[in-house]
Amino acid sequence: MADIRSVAVFCGSHPGSHPAYRASAEAMGQGLAEAGIRLIYGGGRVGLMGAVADAALAAGGQVLGVIPEFLMRLEVAHEGLADLVITDTMHSRKRRMFELADAFVTLPGGLGTMDETIEIITWRLLRLHDKPIFLCDVEGSATAFLAAIDAAIDAGFAHADARRLFEVTDGVAEVLDRLRTTPAAGTGLAALT
Repeated sequence: MADIRSVAVFCGSHPGSHPAYRASAEAMGQGLAEAGIRLIYGGGRVGLMGAVADAALAAGGQVLGVIPEFLMRLEVAHEGLADLVITDTMHSRKRRMFELADAFVTLPGGLGTMDETIEIITWRLLRLHDKPIFLCDVEGSATAFLAAIDAAIDAGFAHADARRLFEVTDGVAEVLDRLRTTPAAGTGLAALT
């Protein structure tokens, strides 16, 4: 199996209320750059999205942003990117990020981050891909998300093995270590077309 060379990072377009959130985004961007892993992200220059991209760029990393045209102003597209893909819809944004990434990392974020994370987990559940998915818990940021997954399992709407579709890591250092030691997997791309 091939090494992970590109990682899609899902994270907030706002900075969040805890200083550790921004610090985690900066550490992730720097760590990916130092590992020679290309960052794929939502293309904005604000919030945690901007922090992860700025840190990766400052460390000499490769960064590719993917942003829908209607969000160019709302999320303020990052002007420092050499590679920016502009899509027509949110769905095509997520599809393009999926196509470009060997793995996925979720940092703290809001509804958009949860949407992206749930969708990529669901695609894995449906066997449309087998790419690694990591939820980076920063100061308990993954707790509510995991509680929602557990509630679906407890209510009989999801199988208990749904928790095996992703891995929860304790902070950025653990995610970066897992990215170095986890092989890239198959994409199942034909199933999405």
